[in-house]
Amino acid sequence: MVLSVSERTFNQEVLESPIPVLINFEAPWCGLCRIVHPLLLQFQTECGGDIKLVGINADENFKLSNYYRLKSLPTLILIENGMIKQRLEGFRGREDLRQALKQIKDSYNKFSQTYKISDLDLGCRSA
Repeated sequence: MVLSVSERTFNQEVLESPIPVLINFEAPWCGLCRIVHPLLLQFQTECGGDIKLVGINADENFKLSNYYRLKSLPTLILIENGMIKQRLEGFRGREDLRQALKQIKDSYNKFSQTYKISDLDLGCRSA
């Protein structure tokens, strides 16, 4: 399930998030948004807790739509520590989006795998 964010909850859920956030700017009338949604749910499942996925209704959150200068829907924006890291818009198809999401997932999965405590040898094992 995608967390729905509004202008009221944006700072807390996105800008102050301890993990990277992928924002999906969408609208109920947007046909491509409905096509993209299952791919985003799959992406969320594959990433586990490494990346947070949120949805923002662009029509109901006009200030955010203007601030991020949306030109088309859907628009995906990856934010980490309050800063834009990547912007995805103008998809040519599902495979185009799949490839972009795979690159995002791979970059964060590599980071999280590098620092998993269970993978470290802390010298605490008995001989």
